[in-house]
Amino acid sequence: MLPSREMGAKSLKPPRLILHNFLTSEECKELEFIHKSSSTVGYRPNVFSTTLSHLIATNSSPFLIPFVPIREKLKEKVENFFGCEYELCIEFTGLISWCRGACIGWHSDDNRPYLKQRHFTAVCYLNSYGKDFKGGLFHFQDGEPTTLVPMAGDVAIYTADSCNIHAVDEIIEGERLTLTLWFSRDSGHDEDAKLISLLSKTMLHSSINMPEVKPPMLASIKGLLSDSTEILMEPLQLVRGNELFKQEFVNILHALQAVQFHHWKGSDLPNVQYEVQPGDVIRLSKSQQEAVRSLESQFLKDHQAVEMIFSCTSCSRNQQNFDWERFSATIVALKDYSCKLHKELLMSLPYWRSHGIIYSVPPECS
Repeated sequence: MLPSREMGAKSLKPPRLILHNFLTSEECKELEFIHKSSSTVGYRPNVFSTTLSHLIATNSSPFLIPFVPIREKLKEKVENFFGCEYELCIEFTGLISWCRGACIGWHSDDNRPYLKQRHFTAVCYLNSYGKDFKGGLFHFQDGEPTTLVPMAGDVAIYTADSCNIHAVDEIIEGERLTLTLWFSRDSGHDEDAKLISLLSKTMLHSSINMPEVKPPMLASIKGLLSDSTEILMEPLQLVRGNELFKQEFVNILHALQAVQFHHWKGSDLPNVQYEVQPGDVIRLSKSQQEAVRSLESQFLKDHQAVEMIFSCTSCSRNQQNFDWERFSATIVALKDYSCKLHKELLMSLPYWRSHGIIYSVPPECS
């Protein structure tokens, strides 16, 4: 009888666990949508990140809900594998994408004095090597496996100390996206307590009977288009080619959510006719075309950066099949999706406060 993958991995020195297809394709795509519509400049060049505290700060708290069951499954898997049931807290949860030029040399995840509270790491790959990006292979310095080829849905779990020194090759093309969690035995570094406190403050006046979804707002974007922050926070409309979509979005982040939701769900919407009313889409006048060119010269100085942020090369299928009717239907679907998550968050928060942890609240309790 052959040993299971977990048993085989557990016998390795240093200890590490590789799980294939741990996340479903839909879970990966949902987290990708959240990251692409919410991320900010990361901790290294050509890296973008989305932390749970950042989602709260940008009025995107409902997007925490899809993380909850995944965090629970990962914590249980880490505790079972390393034999520390009920001993761990989640120290950090974040979506991290590495774009062309990003890389990191040999290191352990606790290699700074301020990171010593990190005891275990879980890295979930949300897209695939060769299909979505080139480069970006993950290497362990010692032990087996020596190299991981990132594939969507796979998870690598390992100790965060010097037993698992690792490196990541430079990204040559595309964007490499992961969900990364660190776990600690030190309850003083429990991420849940901080998040519950932030949620309690930001949702103080929200009511389950009137679950109004607030539009997203921009957090600090120092270092990225900082001279144009005011314009990014103003209402705007979308242009495609020489056509103007008349619906107004609250700010750039609101528009970005709609565009990325269309990329994720647009092709999956039922084939119901959603009629664009006369006047909803108009041709640009000459003065409007000049205004668009002026904005392009101001914001699109670095086309490589634009490709990194919007992953233009991966959107070719959606670009070819684009129509305003389906995009209009997508906006309605996005509102329904956001309302559903917002309502679930409002129902869950009292239980999280009561127990001091973030967990999946059973439907019968809510």
